[in-house]
Amino acid sequence: MATHDTTDSPRRRIVEAAVELLENGGPDAVSTRAVAATAGTQPPAIYRLFGDKEGLLEAVAEHGYAQFLEGKRAQLDSDPQDAVEDLRRGWDMVVEFGISRPELFAVMNRATGRGVDMAHRAGLEILHGRVRRLAAGGWLRVDEELAAQIIQATGRGAVTTWHSTPAERRNPALLTALREAMVAAITRAEPTVPAAETGPAAAARALRAALPDDADVLSDAEQHLLREWLTRLAAESGAPYA
Repeated sequence: MATHDTTDSPRRRIVEAAVELLENGGPDAVSTRAVAATAGTQPPAIYRLFGDKEGLLEAVAEHGYAQFLEGKRAQLDSDPQDAVEDLRRGWDMVVEFGISRPELFAVMNRATGRGVDMAHRAGLEILHGRVRRLAAGGWLRVDEELAAQIIQATGRGAVTTWHSTPAERRNPALLTALREAMVAAITRAEPTVPAAETGPAAAARALRAALPDDADVLSDAEQHLLREWLTRLAAESGAPYA
């Protein structure tokens, strides 16, 4: 992976300006003119250093991977004693990065340059290291390659689902449920969320799901009020709405 961005060079200033514009306005905001103005330079400098906008976005992706890998390596420095908890922390970090920095995450996933490929491989090495520790501890219930694929797929799926869901309907419990489904699928560890639930919240969800849309026994206003009450009861446990 390239190392020429480690100082306060014109290249680094341009890349950081592009990241700022990307995260505030999306890919369309990353024009050469806007990037040059933000970086305090002239458009020809961008073409000289990166070739074109696609080359600049490749550099942005490399920059994102560098920040991402720095966080992952910092986790490794803690020398975890619990391989399953280390897996959870690693998964949470990937998902948090994707949720908090969606535009950069998307550019990173689309990039195909050599530097990005090297960074991606470095990330996979860290992932496979986590999986090997699980295997060495006797935790895995599937082979290592399948385990790594499930970890990746559930992490990306969590980020994609979060961003495709309207903001008012996003529920953090979804992320916990997906993470624990991943843990249950690849390890012998017990999930940290209950597999089943009883009590008023579960009963409210069941009743709400069973209510017909055109029940003659209740007026429209009564049906609306009942559904509102059931929704409140269903949310009491903090579980995601059905």
